[in-house]
Amino acid sequence: MKSNNIIKVEIDSLDRLCIYPEKEKFTLIWRSATEIHWDDKGLFLYSPKPRKWSYLDWYRQITSIIRTEYNCQLLITEGTIWTNICNNLQKQILES
Repeated sequence: MKSNNIIKVEIDSLDRLCIYPEKEKFTLIWRSATEIHWDDKGLFLYSPKPRKWSYLDWYRQITSIIRTEYNCQLLITEGTIWTNICNNLQKQILES
């Protein structure tokens, strides 16, 4: 399995959870029919605005689908930037 560092985790102005991978592009992720999308301009994965699921649920969904569909593990590093992510959510993501 290949790995890819996460440059940034962000909740954007549209309330989507966005994950910016360092190298890989996941342009066909929409084919997984999981509500996860790829932004070609910003080069990030994103979830819809949470309805029933929490941001943590969406983080787990994104990383799980990338692992199964692309055989790629997304990794948080010491250099990962956290934007508009509260300390509690950051801690939950790091522990998941």
